[in-house]
Parts: sequence; structure tokens; C-alpha cells
Amino acid sequence: MSAPEAPAVELLVCTTCKRRQPADPDAPRPGSLLHEAVRAHGLPEGVRLVPVECLSACASGCTVALRGPGRWTYVYGNFDETTGAPIIAEGARAYRDAADGLVPWRERPEHFRKNCIARIPPMEALK
Repeated sequence: MSAPEAPAVELLVCTTCKRRQPADPDAPRPGSLLHEAVRAHGLPEGVRLVPVECLSACASGCTVALRGPGRWTYVYGNFDETTGAPIIAEGARAYRDAADGLVPWRERPEHFRKNCIARIPPMEALK
């Protein structure tokens, strides 16, 4: 009998982020470009990419969040849409591998260490 699969981790990418730039109504937003870059780069198995319209962290765009059942949720910002995908994939892998979502600080990609916007406890009761 095989071990049960771990619950899926979700990577939320804010597709409306403007990265503190004036919005050209005809141009794709940096957040949308970041979402596409992450999709094209690929994510580790067990991490599901979810586009969202707003993470309400406009001063820190482009912004992503990592969440999962029974895990702490993290919101990270200041990603560049042209270079952020590999960093995000690395951070998502570390998050997926941490049973409670608490990745030791030294094991986080440098960008994740310096650009954490919020850490939110799981909905389930903390022990």
C-alpha cells in the first residue's frame, strides 16, 4: 500500500500587479506576465499555480502567496516578471517540503528572506 499523497500546495500569483508602474490599458500587467513566466518555467510536483486578481499588496508588487491545508500562509513581494520565475519555483519547492509551511530562514531563497510581506497562521487550531 502506498503512502497517501500530501495535500496540494497552492502558489497564488497576483495577475493585476502593476509593480508601481502606471498602467497602460493596452499592455499586459507585470503580474500577468509573472504568472505566465511561472507557468512556462514550471513548478515542482505537488504545487498548483493559481492566478488571482488582487493580493492587496500593491506597494510590493509583483506579489505571490504560498498556502496549503494545515500550513502557514506566506505572502512575498517585489518579484520582477522577467526574472522571478526560477526564484518562485525554488521557494515553492521549499514550502512544499515543509510539512507546516514554516521553511527555516536559511533554507529560503534570498529573495524570500528579504521580501516577506506577511505570515498567516493556518485556519486549523495551532498546537
